[in-house]
Amino acid sequence: MSIRVINAPHEEVLQMLQRRMPPHGRAHVRDHRIGAVGLVQSNITDLFFFSDVAMKAADVFTVEIYGTCPQHVTSLAVMGEVSAVRTAMDAIEAQQSSF
Repeated sequence: MSIRVINAPHEEVLQMLQRRMPPHGRAHVRDHRIGAVGLVQSNITDLFFFSDVAMKAADVFTVEIYGTCPQHVTSLAVMGEVSAVRTAMDAIEAQQSSF
């Protein structure tokens, strides 16, 4: 699993992410202020699980980011205010260490 957090993402970074999101994710980014983006790369079953963990831990929006590498690796974007994203990412990391 790979985890990164981007605080105050640049508008062009948000546009890059939007190109790999489903329509409801693009709409959310367009309609909400994004203070931070947490990114998690893992297998698909873990990403669904981590999405649930993140949304239960904090007021965040999660969306799948589609990959295009040979294995079609996908990632999870966790978006919201900085403190909420940090709380959600901490919860994901805690769950990962319990595996």
